[in-house]
Amino acid sequence: MDLGLRGKVALVAASSKGLGLGIARELAREGCHVFMGSRDGQALSDAILSLKKETGADVRGAQFDASDSISISAWVEDCVRNFGAVDLVCLNAGGPPAGNFQDFDDSKWRAAFELTLMSAVRMVRSSLPHLKRRGGGSIVAVTSSSVKEPIDHLLLSNVFRSGVVALVKSLSRELAADNIRVNNLIPGRIDTDRVRALDKINAEKSSKPVEEVKSKSESSIPMGRYGTIDEFGRAAAFLLSPAASYITGETLQIDGGLIRTVW
Repeated sequence: MDLGLRGKVALVAASSKGLGLGIARELAREGCHVFMGSRDGQALSDAILSLKKETGADVRGAQFDASDSISISAWVEDCVRNFGAVDLVCLNAGGPPAGNFQDFDDSKWRAAFELTLMSAVRMVRSSLPHLKRRGGGSIVAVTSSSVKEPIDHLLLSNVFRSGVVALVKSLSRELAADNIRVNNLIPGRIDTDRVRALDKINAEKSSKPVEEVKSKSESSIPMGRYGTIDEFGRAAAFLLSPAASYITGETLQIDGGLIRTVW
């Protein structure tokens, strides 16, 4: 199936590794011009070189801080200077720290707000004029299964990623007249550094080996395993593409059947 992505310009945030890298890789495979971004400059450079070599696509990028408004604006403008346009935007940022209510003072709440919710607001604000100039486009936000079922010890993520979902639903209605689609992606247990770190935290809390914690987690997934970043990336590429032209305001779960909620 041709997704109709060849020649499109894609902005992919937090893409030096993990879910963002999976999305960037699949978009590059589909023939997009991909502009990556990450706070880790060395990891970003390595990822760009790797994707260029693997896919032959025109992949570029710039270092930026997803919790800083000026940095986000500069990153988007760097993309436009490099490729002349923006067609597709992936809203993504590293997750806030794990913990329970008593672990977080006001400064940690504010930091999580800036990183998780305001990063999405600012990426949309900076890219929107360019999408409108192109006559439309597509935006996807990477959120979390916590927006369906709150996850123990991930209070900050539970709260602010739910805000991102509400933002996306509101924008999908507001921007439909501009031919701009806006959707959410929910990862289940995808094999990323973030998930491995959470497995380690849970292992330490329960005084069990990490392998046992992971095995128990996998047993709760109907498909019996963690997903891969490439599987997540393929779902993102579809949702961003013209092949999904009548889908907006929706939340797509890539979870192997893990999430139990009906809606």
